[in-house]
Amino acid sequence: MINFLPSNLIAGKPDSGFVSALHNGKLDMLSMREGIANWIVMHEKPFSVVEEEGFDMMLKQGIPQWTSVTRRTIKADAFNVYEAENKKLKAILKDVDRISLTTDLWRNKPQRIEYMVLTGHFVDKDWKLQKRSFVHIPPPRKGKDIANCIFKCLKEWEIENKVFTVSVDNATANDTCIQIMKDTFSLSKRLMCGGKLFHVRCCAHILNIMMQHGLKQVKTIINNVHDTVDYLNGSEARMRKFAELVQQFNLKERKLILECKTRWNTTYDMLASAIKFKEVFFRPALEDSEYVCCPGSEYPTSNVFLSEVCYIKEMLDKYANSSDDFVKDMVKNMKERFDKYLGECNLIMAIGGILDPRVKIEVLDITFPQMFPSELVRGNILKVRDTLYELYDEYKTLYSSPTEVV
Repeated sequence: MINFLPSNLIAGKPDSGFVSALHNGKLDMLSMREGIANWIVMHEKPFSVVEEEGFDMMLKQGIPQWTSVTRRTIKADAFNVYEAENKKLKAILKDVDRISLTTDLWRNKPQRIEYMVLTGHFVDKDWKLQKRSFVHIPPPRKGKDIANCIFKCLKEWEIENKVFTVSVDNATANDTCIQIMKDTFSLSKRLMCGGKLFHVRCCAHILNIMMQHGLKQVKTIINNVHDTVDYLNGSEARMRKFAELVQQFNLKERKLILECKTRWNTTYDMLASAIKFKEVFFRPALEDSEYVCCPGSEYPTSNVFLSEVCYIKEMLDKYANSSDDFVKDMVKNMKERFDKYLGECNLIMAIGGILDPRVKIEVLDITFPQMFPSELVRGNILKVRDTLYELYDEYKTLYSSPTEVV
């Protein structure tokens, strides 16, 4: 199935008609079934949940007029909700001029199905940022297969001529996919600025690559902390005992955080939390023979990326010549990834920084000297300035009144 997820489901809330009926005390069976269908899809519940005795009992206590339904009935309701939301979304997309896409891989654990998550970001007629998601793509996932899947989705939703940018991670297959898409879109001459802004490398993925290479230097320590936190959180008795020890040491902190190994920022959260308990960690080992592993945000908007990346570059440069060989070697690996993916002038990131009214175009004068060799700074600033003017001229042409005098 190739489709964007319905708007009420991606937003994580039931249909407004269901909510309105509930608030007004006029909940009918049809609205209730519609709400349940939304709940099942949103939280990946099996359709058979409606046939469970406890589920039926709960609803009858809260809503006396509730009558039981079968899994087949609620499945049909879920598909009806989906089709209705599809029609609403198509109507919305007709009024959209530009859509920016991002891609990622995602796995549905209950169904063990892999998806390539294709998310479309656009500004609606009320100037509110919207997004819709989801495309299923069967393996193998080669560049041409990914491109074909995206094209099929765009064609189905009639937005193939509205794509502005595509943000992807730095997998080889994605490079091939982007090149195929760029070549195809260029034929229709619909790409802004001749396609210079089309390919956007995911900053979060670049930072993750850099950090994962840097963290290899302290892999043993991280694994040790991870195993410790996992062990202490593994049973209620151990958690209670650890809490007692924390109180004995008069520590304000109470909670241990376990990392998600695919996200470096959670590794930082785990280490930042664990270091506050370093004086406590050795105590459980005195009483528990099985304790053998004792160790010694809202989404940012594009206008902040440039300054944040510049700050990272400053930190890398600062420690690249550290007298500590361990730190120096770690930073070397991270700098290599930084230079590979961010060593060239990122036009989208730079333009996003300029559009921040607090700094405007002066942000280039502040950040570029820190990010690029001196002989490239002036040329990159002019490149960004020219692209910004080119982008402005294209939008002016698109939205000028036919009678407007140029």
